[in-house]
Amino acid sequence: CSVLRMALDQKLLAILACPSDKGPLLYFAEEDVLYNPRLRLQYAITDDIPIMLIERAETVEDSEHDRLLALAAERGIEPTFDAD
Repeated sequence: CSVLRMALDQKLLAILACPSDKGPLLYFAEEDVLYNPRLRLQYAITDDIPIMLIERAETVEDSEHDRLLALAAERGIEPTFDAD
């Protein structure tokens, strides 16, 4: 039995921001997470719904931070919006 994953809608991604610093996030569809590399916070996506609560965010350790940034660079994952 395979799980069918749906990507988050581009319109939703364009307005999603970290609730802590209001900055853009990196969206990793295959892992069902949104990541804030500035604060090293990871937000889960459950049943195609981003859980954007600061108290539910997970702090990412150095090795995971490095892995996510490398994965973003490798796959051309851009921030959800331009912060400038």
